[in-house]
Amino acid sequence: MMTKSRRFTALIFICLAELLVVLDNTVVNVALPTMSVDLFASVSDLQWIVDAYTLTFAGFLLTFGHLGDRFGRRRVMIIGLIGVGAMSLVGALASNLEQVIMARAAMGVFAAAVFPATLAMITNIFTDARERAIAIAAWTAMAGFAIAIGPTAGGWLLEHFSWHSVFWMNVPAALLVIVGVLLVVPESKALHVGRFDFVGTILSLLGIVILVWTIIDAPHRGWVSPFSITGYLSATVLLAAFVAWELRTDAPILNMNLFRIRRFSFPALAIAVSYFSMFGFLFLITQYFQGVREYSPLEFGIHSLPFAAAVAVGAPVATLAAQKLGTTAVMVFGLLVLSGGMFLAGQTTVETPYLGPVVISMVLMGLGLAIVQGPATDSIMSSVPLDEAGAGSAVNDTTRELGGTLGVAVIGSIVASYYTSKVAPIVDAIPDAVMSAQEKGFARESVLSVIEIRSRDISPLFEQQKDSLIYTMKAACLEGFAIASYFTVGAALITALLVALLLPWKPVTEGSILGSLATKTPK
Repeated sequence: MMTKSRRFTALIFICLAELLVVLDNTVVNVALPTMSVDLFASVSDLQWIVDAYTLTFAGFLLTFGHLGDRFGRRRVMIIGLIGVGAMSLVGALASNLEQVIMARAAMGVFAAAVFPATLAMITNIFTDARERAIAIAAWTAMAGFAIAIGPTAGGWLLEHFSWHSVFWMNVPAALLVIVGVLLVVPESKALHVGRFDFVGTILSLLGIVILVWTIIDAPHRGWVSPFSITGYLSATVLLAAFVAWELRTDAPILNMNLFRIRRFSFPALAIAVSYFSMFGFLFLITQYFQGVREYSPLEFGIHSLPFAAAVAVGAPVATLAAQKLGTTAVMVFGLLVLSGGMFLAGQTTVETPYLGPVVISMVLMGLGLAIVQGPATDSIMSSVPLDEAGAGSAVNDTTRELGGTLGVAVIGSIVASYYTSKVAPIVDAIPDAVMSAQEKGFARESVLSVIEIRSRDISPLFEQQKDSLIYTMKAACLEGFAIASYFTVGAALITALLVALLLPWKPVTEGSILGSLATKTPK
């Protein structure tokens, strides 16, 4: 039996492992403008630097969650942490775009071994309802906080070092967490396991990877292009085969009957939509702060801190509120707050001051995400037997990644299409002597090219035209953002309606971690 102090010490290192993995998903965003210049990367290349990690991470989550349940969650986590550190070293030493993308993809594979184990080990270590509620609140807050603090951490690194530093930082961090986990975190695994579900593992891996790959690539090839349609159909067939196999096999990698439980399936949907909105918002806010407002990476990080603060405050508050009001009420409120934040963000113009609508939208987005996460995670994990905690955690994590990937792809595609239609004719009319073909291509694709255009020395005769081009680029980006914001607002509102209509509003008093905490009599 672990002492209370050791349990919470273990929680610290589990949350640090979570921080390392989630931070990798956001800190690199700040380095994208610098990478684009040093590596001559297009907007498509920049998206793949981000999405290579997301693709493999999402694809392997369910597999590693099951392997952790079977062979030991701490063992699988340690392997993942070693891999993240090693592949970060490869990324830090990379000298071209291909090496960076390969390193990011490999990091995603190993990160998938770490993340499901974090929540699964928490549910096994904290058997007391009150302590478990606190631990899950901490895990939820850390997940959101890590996503939000990435820009600040990345900005500080780029202020003092090159973009390689966003990889270097992972090496000592991984070593520290490995030592801590080995010292204080106990091993846990399922007490009863059947034969290894090799067929289910392969089907889930191929189905999820093809689906995520198609979503990522669709904005470039076309959402209804033959390639995209083939990808959708292939993923659908593979995932349908996965479901059919899991329903008939004696030892499934994922118990599909869990999706018949509304308190499992609808919270998973709410998390997916929340991350759809949040990742789309973060991808665009990067371009806003660095392209429209022309902030340095560190200034970008500092100005995004209200989002991080809102997530950190919102998660524990939502946990307390769910004890009294129930999961459904809190999730619906969180989705409404999220949609309000995205709507307000979509009203931003070039002249909009930072202090005002921009800050308020970031706070609302952060609060909305945090409010949804805690109760939804509790509901999902309370529906899963302890023997399947890793697989349940992986479902929770996979929905986040699928939602986030789709958010970047859809929102980015809408903004890019509108931006290019407005900017391309103006850029094409610029003489080649003033702007090279490569520079024109970058300017047509991204508002981040404003940084390079602004710094260029040109004849005073063209200064007015340069200012006019920069303003047009900024305005086109934000107008595209406004159109894209309506899609996320609509998705959040529809999900809020579904949750409100199809989930019971009465607080759960048995099974749920938060419900148990709410009804527990103090000793």
